[in-house]
Amino acid sequence: MRAFKNRDEAGRRLAEVLSGLGLSNPLILAIPRGAVPMGEIVSRELGGELDVVLVRKIGAPENPEFAIGAVDENGDLLLSREAALFGIGREEAEFSRKRELSVIRERRRLWGEGCPPVDPSGRTVIVVDDGIATGATMEAALRFLRKRKPERLIAAVPVAPPGTLDRIRPLADRVICLLTPENFQAVSQFYDEFPQVSDEEVREVLARRGAGDHSPG
Repeated sequence: MRAFKNRDEAGRRLAEVLSGLGLSNPLILAIPRGAVPMGEIVSRELGGELDVVLVRKIGAPENPEFAIGAVDENGDLLLSREAALFGIGREEAEFSRKRELSVIRERRRLWGEGCPPVDPSGRTVIVVDDGIATGATMEAALRFLRKRKPERLIAAVPVAPPGTLDRIRPLADRVICLLTPENFQAVSQFYDEFPQVSDEEVREVLARRGAGDHSPG
């Protein structure tokens, strides 16, 4: 089942739904790397501000694309319920936590170009991803951001399985999802085109934000 031609189309369709909420200068936080081009579209259409929320998934043994946990920018580790199926607890995940935290810090340095993360405090924050499978990275992102006291926290994705959305909803003030198929195997199955987004693409998108985009609205 192909629902979207590519991430650009998915981003435009998300922006159409979000524009109906009447949000004023929202902060769009994209989960890298795939959601960053989508986040740019959403921020442009909504007249918002773009940044990234840096969370890294921890993949299952023998299947690294299947997330059994995630690490946020503080280094906090979140393990999903699926982790236990692979015999992974906090002790077993510690090496992965340190490794992914190192990647997060390096990407913040490379992509931020000296700019600090945009402060979400008191803002309407929209967390965008190109799809949710197990929900580990989105859950980590929402928990991380909730501690920073946004006025409103919204999760927005093109596609996710119903069971995962049920786990995400209590963590956000609102969840926007365009498609909730029961037969869900991977995010990529719902896109005609789903290429990898490179570090250079992310850097270029963030560089286009302009020097003045970090001031609160």
